[in-house]
Amino acid sequence: MQEPRTKIPILTIAGSDCSGGAGVQADIKTFSAHNLFAMSVIICVVAENTKRVISAYDIPSSVVDEQFLSVFEDIVPKAVKIGMLPSKELMACVAKNLSLYKPENIVLDPVMFAKNGFALMDIKNCEFFKETMLKFADILTPNIPEAQYLSGFEIKDEKDMIRAAKDLVKLGAKAVLLKGGHKKDNANDVLYDGKDVFILESDRINTKNTHGTGCTLSSAIASNLAKGKKLYEAVKEAKDYVYNAILNSLDLGQGHGPTDHFYFLKD
Repeated sequence: MQEPRTKIPILTIAGSDCSGGAGVQADIKTFSAHNLFAMSVIICVVAENTKRVISAYDIPSSVVDEQFLSVFEDIVPKAVKIGMLPSKELMACVAKNLSLYKPENIVLDPVMFAKNGFALMDIKNCEFFKETMLKFADILTPNIPEAQYLSGFEIKDEKDMIRAAKDLVKLGAKAVLLKGGHKKDNANDVLYDGKDVFILESDRINTKNTHGTGCTLSSAIASNLAKGKKLYEAVKEAKDYVYNAILNSLDLGQGHGPTDHFYFLKD
C-alpha cells in the first residue's frame, strides 16, 4: 500500500482578487508554485480587474474567527502571509487570532493601495495598524509609499529607505524589507534584519504588467520561510522568483496585466 503524501502547509490572510492577479489568488498560486499546500483566511472580497477596483466587501469578523478556527484546529501552517487589512475591526480580529494561535514565520505586507491608486486601507487607520500588527511581523514588506505613511516622513533615496526600515523595526517588526520598485533610478530593495542592512539590487523590467507583484513577493518569502530557509536566503530567492514572474508577465486585460506565477512551466 502506497504511503500517503504530505506537503508543507502555509496560510494566507488577505483579500481576494476576482481577476486572479493579486490578493489571495496570487498568494495561492505562489504557494503552489513553491510546492506547498495553500490555505486561506479571506478578509475582504474585492471586485477588481487589471484596470480598476470596483468595490470591496469586508468579511464579518465572526466569519474571520471561524476561518482561523477551521485552519488551526486541524492543519497548522508553517508560515503565514498577511495582506489586506481594510478596517480597525478586522485588524483587531486578526491580531486577536494571532495572539491565540501563535503561528510562526509571519510575513506582513501592509497593503494600502491597489495598482490604480484605490485605497485598500484607510490611511486614518495607519496608527492603529502600527499599534496592533507590527509586533507580529517576523518581516514587514512595505513599498515606498506605504513605508512613508508608516514611518511618517518622505523617502527620497536609499539612505531614507534604510532610516525608515530601522524605524519600523523600532516600532515592533522583527525585520523589514523596504521595496524600491517605486524609485526611478533602480528597483533596489533594503533589507534590515534588526542588526544588519542589506541592499538587494534589481534591474528594472520595462513592462506595465506588474499586477500583484507585492502580494507575490510576500507570499514567496513566506513560502521560503515555511521550507526552513533563513531570512536573507528566503528574501533573495523570493526576489529572484518575482523577477522571473515579471519577466514572463502575461499580456492580459486592458490595464496592468498579471505576472506568470508558473513561468517555469512550458506549454
